[in-house]
Amino acid sequence: MVGWGRKFFLGCLGISLFAWLFPITQLRAVEPMQAEEQIMKPQVLRQDAHIAGIDTESFEIGYYNGVMSVEDFGANSVQGLWFAYHLTEDVFLVSTLGKTTAGKSSQEEYSGSDIFTESERELEYYNIMLGYNLLPGEVFWGRDLAFNTDLYLTIGSGVTKFGGDDHSTFVYGIGYRFIGADWLSVHIDMRNHTFQHDYFGREKKVNNLEFTFGLAIFF
Repeated sequence: MVGWGRKFFLGCLGISLFAWLFPITQLRAVEPMQAEEQIMKPQVLRQDAHIAGIDTESFEIGYYNGVMSVEDFGANSVQGLWFAYHLTEDVFLVSTLGKTTAGKSSQEEYSGSDIFTESERELEYYNIMLGYNLLPGEVFWGRDLAFNTDLYLTIGSGVTKFGGDDHSTFVYGIGYRFIGADWLSVHIDMRNHTFQHDYFGREKKVNNLEFTFGLAIFF
């Protein structure tokens, strides 16, 4: 009996010492963290850009200036007028009237004699072409302003008056249009005028390249 009593006494003493060294605290239920009432969302500032488009009218008229290289007769300044009718948003008809003055050919410079009079050196042309807006796009100026642009192709025919003769001409080219306002556009064009002549005693096909810069208005 003494042995069991001693064991019981020692057990109670051990429990008392454990409770004294490591007090048991009442556990409290942890309340779950409440989600924030409002989720933070990024503030995106949107700015409406003003886009210059084509006016509701379909007609376009303009003036251009540039350089025309008349094969065998050098490069000289050229001026002209541009008339266009827009059939659809991408297709248009255009007519050009231009004028330049050809210089002397290398053969004339070498021989010292002129094959043309001053009036015959005046080169005039008029063409009717079909145009197609190949790559419409936009150009942004700053953050609030955008401009419509078009990269277009033209192809057609016309007549070139040069050297006292009228020549049936095939014309094709590429151009870039920048619409600065709903009534104003800027054109940069490169065209090739090709026809045949026999000014040097033989039939020859020539290519007269033209590079111009112009302004046009819609009405």
